[in-house]
Amino acid sequence: MNILQPPGWPRPKGYSNGISVRGRTIYTAGVIGWDEREMIVSHRIELQFGQVLKNILAILAEDGAGPEHIVRLTCYVTDRVQYLERRDELAPIWNSIIGSHYPAMALVEVKALVNSAALVEIEATAVVPE
Repeated sequence: MNILQPPGWPRPKGYSNGISVRGRTIYTAGVIGWDEREMIVSHRIELQFGQVLKNILAILAEDGAGPEHIVRLTCYVTDRVQYLERRDELAPIWNSIIGSHYPAMALVEVKALVNSAALVEIEATAVVPE
C-alpha cells in the first residue's frame, strides 16, 4: 500500500489523500450501526459509528481482510455538524477498532438514510495484496 501525499501538502488528520494498491478488491454495501438482530445500537452518532466499523470488519473478515486492507471509506451522515462536534469521541473509537490506519475518506451529509434511526452509513473498499 502506497500512501499518496503530494510534497508540501499538510498531512490530513484522520484520513489519507489517496492510496494506491494492487490485489483482490472487496466492496461493502452501505453499512449502518445495527447489531446482528438489525437493531440500531444507540441514538448517539459516535456509538453508531463504532458499530458500523465493527460491522465492516466482520464483512471483510469473510474474505480474509482486516482493517489494514481498507483503502477507501465513503461516510454518509444525517448531521455533519453533529459529526464534527463529536470528533473527539470518534477518534478513540476509530483507534480501538481500526487502529492507526487511515484510508482515503469522504464525508457526505444526506437528508436521510433508508433506516430512519441510522445517523451514519459507510461504504468500504478494501484491497488484499495477492
